[in-house]
Amino acid sequence: EILIAEKPDVVLVEGDTNTVLAGALAASKLGIRVGHVEAGLRSYDRRMPEEINRVVADHISDYLFAPTEQSREILLGEGISDEKIFVTGNTVVDAVYQNIEIANGRDGGDGGTGLALEPDGYFLATAHRQENVDDATRFAGILRGFELVSKEFSLPVIYPIHPRARKMMEEFRLDAEGVTFIEPLDYLAFLKLTADARLVLTDSGGVQEESCILKVPCVTLRDNTERPETAEVGANVLVGADPEKILEGVRMMIDRTREWENPFGDGNAGKRIVRIITNPGRS
Repeated sequence: EILIAEKPDVVLVEGDTNTVLAGALAASKLGIRVGHVEAGLRSYDRRMPEEINRVVADHISDYLFAPTEQSREILLGEGISDEKIFVTGNTVVDAVYQNIEIANGRDGGDGGTGLALEPDGYFLATAHRQENVDDATRFAGILRGFELVSKEFSLPVIYPIHPRARKMMEEFRLDAEGVTFIEPLDYLAFLKLTADARLVLTDSGGVQEESCILKVPCVTLRDNTERPETAEVGANVLVGADPEKILEGVRMMIDRTREWENPFGDGNAGKRIVRIITNPGRS
């Protein structure tokens, strides 16, 4: 109804959520041009609902805004015309650069957590993906991994727990020593918590990118990633859900020199995207 009423020239959809798929399909069916921001990301795991959303959105888009050259090559390999593809960097870099300044200027100093945390004095953890938290064995392995990490390094693991994950923890009767469970945080608070962490453990694609941009080592609780660039520059390692592998990953990454290059752009992706869609024929 909104698209019919507003009659936009272009609809931009960002990322890989169900909203992205719905927006891209609705615009495409109405003959409105679609621009997919974050195009060309692939985990090659069709069990992930996000993977289906990415592939469909890319193949019905008129503008594909790829964050990296690697993403562009993936799109070309799937038969998408080079004329539709633009390597712009990722708007997540724009958002991180802008918002970390705001987050650092916030009053309170506790990052919105209510906890007295010292920079580099804690691990930050997130786990919310369906394939992890809906699987009792995998979720138990991840929480056991958090326990092992907290015990070995004598640092707390701070876990802002997603409501879905909390529900499944209760259903599976899981718990973890050394893990401080807190309520979900707003974006600014979470960004500050990420920036000040000693290391991040996550199954989130976005958090893999944010930690890479903020120069915080990352251990990814998955068997694959649509952000392979983070591993290639040395900012990230994949460990799955096995507790011992999680611990080994932290041992490997914790003292990593934070001098890797951010592969996702310079913070001007949004400006490039606007320039491209307002000046067709110019990249």
